Amino acid sequence: MFEVSFLPILVAGIANIVLGMIWFHPKVFGSSWMGGANISAADMAAGKKKMMVSAFIAFLGAMVVAYVMNHFGIAWGVFDWIGAVELGFWCWVGFVAPTMLGMVLWEQKPFKQYAIVAGQWLVSFVMMAVILVLLA
Repeated sequence: MFEVSFLPILVAGIANIVLGMIWFHPKVFGSSWMGGANISAADMAAGKKKMMVSAFIAFLGAMVVAYVMNHFGIAWGVFDWIGAVELGFWCWVGFVAPTMLGMVLWEQKPFKQYAIVAGQWLVSFVMMAVILVLLA
């Protein structure tokens, strides 16, 4: 990573959304996630009305993550995929994993729920960092 450029950030944002669609599909972790979040099939059906807006906002959020991660990658001198994996992992360890523990500690969500959501963000952070390096 030498400079911040739009294309890698755009691709990382798109990849994040695609990963989320796969990760939370009912045949992957979606059914377990719905159970832990107390979301019914009726709730999911009602949520489909605003799915495009929600997905777009999530996409913008993912692009913000990629933008900031790109700055960290430049500052830390990340130039290869191994460094990118480390960047994604350490950003997740430092910013996502501890802040999401509130789900378990204060919201009384099961640890399994935390593991599903935090796991998705771990994979996403690593994937986005690798994309940022490969497309830089």
